[in-house]
Amino acid sequence: MDRAQLPLNALRAFEAAARHLNFTRAAIELHVSQGAVSH
Repeated sequence: MDRAQLPLNALRAFEAAARHLNFTRAAIELHVSQGAVSH
Protein backbone atom coordinates (compact mmCIF):
# COMPACT_ATOMS: atom_id res chain seq x y z
CA MET A 1 0.00 0.00 0.00
CA ASP A 2 1.31 3.46 -0.90
CA ARG A 3 1.56 5.95 1.90
CA ALA A 4 -0.30 9.16 1.14
CA GLN A 5 1.55 12.30 2.10
CA LEU A 6 -0.27 14.57 4.50
CA PRO A 7 0.08 18.25 3.57
CA LEU A 8 2.14 20.12 6.16
CA ASN A 9 -0.63 22.67 6.73
CA ALA A 10 -3.05 19.83 7.59
CA LEU A 11 -0.57 18.50 10.14
CA ARG A 12 -0.18 21.96 11.66
CA ALA A 13 -3.97 22.33 11.88
CA PHE A 14 -4.30 18.91 13.52
CA GLU A 15 -1.59 19.71 16.07
CA ALA A 16 -3.07 23.11 16.94
CA ALA A 17 -6.60 21.72 17.26
CA ALA A 18 -5.36 18.91 19.50
CA ARG A 19 -3.38 21.31 21.68
CA HIS A 20 -6.22 23.81 22.03
CA LEU A 21 -9.03 21.23 22.01
CA ASN A 22 -10.87 23.88 20.01
CA PHE A 23 -11.07 24.43 16.24
CA THR A 24 -11.76 28.15 16.57
CA ARG A 25 -8.71 28.82 18.75
CA ALA A 26 -6.56 26.72 16.44
CA ALA A 27 -7.80 28.72 13.46
CA ILE A 28 -7.00 32.01 15.19
CA GLU A 29 -3.48 30.82 15.94
CA LEU A 30 -2.94 29.66 12.35
CA HIS A 31 -4.59 32.77 10.80
CA VAL A 32 -7.10 30.70 8.83
CA SER A 33 -10.86 30.21 8.96
CA GLN A 34 -12.42 27.75 11.39
CA GLY A 35 -13.67 25.74 8.44
CA ALA A 36 -10.13 25.34 7.12
CA VAL A 37 -9.12 23.71 10.41
CA SER A 38 -12.15 21.48 10.90
CA HIS A 39 -12.31 20.25 7.31
